[in-house]
Amino acid sequence: MESKLHEKNGNVLYILNILKKYSDEDHPLTAEEITNMVRDEYDVDNDPRTIRRNINLLKEKFGYDISTRKENYKGYYLNRDYFTDLDVGEIRTIIDTISFAPYITKEKSRRIIGKCMDLLNDYEVEKLDDYKIVSDHIKTLNEEVINNIEDIYDAIYNNKKITFTYNHYVLDSNKLVFKPTSNEIRIISPYKIINSIQEFYVIGVKKGENKLKTYRIDRMTNLKILDEEINNNIDKKEIQEFIDSQISMFGGKPIDISIKCDNSMLDNVVELLGRNLNYKMYDDTHFKVDISVNEEAFINWYLRNLGRIEVLKPLSLKEKINKKLKENIYE
Repeated sequence: MESKLHEKNGNVLYILNILKKYSDEDHPLTAEEITNMVRDEYDVDNDPRTIRRNINLLKEKFGYDISTRKENYKGYYLNRDYFTDLDVGEIRTIIDTISFAPYITKEKSRRIIGKCMDLLNDYEVEKLDDYKIVSDHIKTLNEEVINNIEDIYDAIYNNKKITFTYNHYVLDSNKLVFKPTSNEIRIISPYKIINSIQEFYVIGVKKGENKLKTYRIDRMTNLKILDEEINNNIDKKEIQEFIDSQISMFGGKPIDISIKCDNSMLDNVVELLGRNLNYKMYDDTHFKVDISVNEEAFINWYLRNLGRIEVLKPLSLKEKINKKLKENIYE
């Protein structure tokens, strides 16, 4: 008797699941088809009248957007809610992002992508049937990254310091090993998490210091939230100015630089430095822009784009770059 009661009470959920998995605008289902599918999947017998009654319940009492035969002359199908449900393009974007994300392990990527697939109906999943993780060789081996991000957000919200071990890759007997940078257990006051060039960083102040630095979250292990409260006087404006001054998240004090770039660099510069800079035409083939950035980060970026960028000022930076080029045996 109790089993029959459960089956009866579960009818509306059985029908909803069938509509989610097997129906859309191109694949409407009749009441008879839904009856057969409920029987096949849940071993529960219904009749078309019960199906229609429960669909009306889903529409009127629970607010599901279900198109009916009366409206479309074909059958029943479930529409996605524009305000609460992800559409196919949005789900695919999330899947692609997770697939390429180097800060998420291959196994964790599979689990997240699997959850995204569960939001699609069977016909949409068929289009992704041969989907696989792309470029898994660039993915981190650190399983703690997602938990680290969650814990750091909690620490920021609760105004607490964090402690962690910072790691890097080394070659040991010609094998890559991920190991601590030193025996030091770092303690920082975290202020903000940002993403730059497909990597997550936390901006914080190391205990005993008073300047902002960036730390790669995928290099952190054994992260813990401390009871010790953040006591550094860093305001939001200072944090934002620090973010705006960094190229590729190299920490350090920014300097004012004026550069001339080949016009072919404009997309690259705007994507890296943003649109809110003073861009001006220098001549027919070059543009000029003034920026405030970290010196070390700028030099590294400059050396990757030799021949396309010229430093106009300061003179001291030009001299430093020329010296670095002369010292470089590869040049």
